[in-house]
Amino acid sequence: MNLSTTLATLEHCINGAWVPGEGRRIDSKAAADDSIVLAEGTAASVDQVDAAFGAAHRAKKSWASTPMAARGAILAKAAGYLKEHAEDFGAELAAEEGKTRAEGIGEVLRAAQILAYYSGEAERAAGTVFQSPRAGEQILVTHKPLGVIGVITPFNFPIGIPAWKIAPALVFGNTVVFKPASLVPLLAMRFVQALEHGGLPAGVLNLVIGPGALGDAFIANEHLDGLTFTGSTGVGRKLCAAGAAQGIPVQAEMGGKNASVVLADADLDLASEQVLFGAFRSTGQKCTATSRLILDESIADAFLAKLTERLEQWVTGDPLDPSVHMGPLVDAKASNSAAQGIDRSLAQGATLRYRGLAPGTGSFLAPTILELPEGEAGRANCAWQEEFFAPIVAVRRVNGWKEAFEAAEDSEYGLSLALFTSNLALALEAQQTLDVGILHVNSESAGADPHVPFGGAKASGYGPKEQGAAAREFYTHTTTTYLRG
Repeated sequence: MNLSTTLATLEHCINGAWVPGEGRRIDSKAAADDSIVLAEGTAASVDQVDAAFGAAHRAKKSWASTPMAARGAILAKAAGYLKEHAEDFGAELAAEEGKTRAEGIGEVLRAAQILAYYSGEAERAAGTVFQSPRAGEQILVTHKPLGVIGVITPFNFPIGIPAWKIAPALVFGNTVVFKPASLVPLLAMRFVQALEHGGLPAGVLNLVIGPGALGDAFIANEHLDGLTFTGSTGVGRKLCAAGAAQGIPVQAEMGGKNASVVLADADLDLASEQVLFGAFRSTGQKCTATSRLILDESIADAFLAKLTERLEQWVTGDPLDPSVHMGPLVDAKASNSAAQGIDRSLAQGATLRYRGLAPGTGSFLAPTILELPEGEAGRANCAWQEEFFAPIVAVRRVNGWKEAFEAAEDSEYGLSLALFTSNLALALEAQQTLDVGILHVNSESAGADPHVPFGGAKASGYGPKEQGAAAREFYTHTTTTYLRG
């Protein structure tokens, strides 16, 4: 593995100071080769989590009273810092998480874009004036920060997801305690360092690194005013329940089992390209990745021939090699779990339609296409129902758009869906009837812009959406003022 990164020390940022942890030893290892240690340190203790919340609580009044323009200026400077270091941080991201270097650099630049977008919030509408039925009166609705926000993020976008949670939290006047996934702590440190470079005051953003169990300390802390989480549906629902029991608002982005639907009139060259990207970029480790493929019977064989032809040119290997299209999964545990999922699906009647090539060591998994049997056996197959979070696609054949839409809806999840058709009426029908948070027509299922809402329906999401103007719905509460002269 071509890696020039020197060993980094993992520390926690509490009240503006970088300190060692008081818990067990933790290492950040290269996803492609776990004999390579990228960073080492010790996890935060529950006492340190409490100290971080105490610091955020003490800082919240001063930060909330700071003009939004000044808060935005800090985000803008941090965005510039990330752009300046995108090459180095992107390489670290690729090594730590496993996506390709190009994708890693792109994610760092997306984090910078998100910071830059929210840095302009002071130039947007801050509230609303409503007409009053009484003479001489105005009704004003204004927004105030919640207070201290707990932020818990997953491994798969180690700087992108923290950016789209923390940037709006900060610009709307909240303070933050941030816990990244313990598999990817290095990029979390880089993000906090960027905001420090931007001039963020001590205590406004605090970083604690450690196992998932630290999340229990978040939800139990007396200073927590709101919690935002991205991760599994099981963990998300537990946090939502715990928050509800304590009257704490929770925003949760959870699982996905996203479909790409290719209808009879689709452009198969375009569709095969976009399905390839949606299913296999980032090694399928995206909540919006395509993992179900619904094909009209009339074009199914032709489409699969085009997709597998493209996959024959798809190179899996060292994520820092510029000739590689797909790196490893994040660790051996993830790879083993996905491989076991393939075996279970085959035992339940699936046919192995395609398996690519991948290195035989480490946490690599080759791109895999499973074709499911017809009828109830296909619907019940684990590859159709479970989120493998890997480069695995389950295929079902249908007859006509009505069966295709029924199959697309056949999931407890409702995050993203890609529809390939040249029929505008069917695209509008999908927009009206399919219960998903994100609908792509003639483009891949993965991908989201920072200025529009992001989030899922059904078991994929809870609470207000993320990104764009929708973020204000979670990070603030409103005060309605009846004003008479």
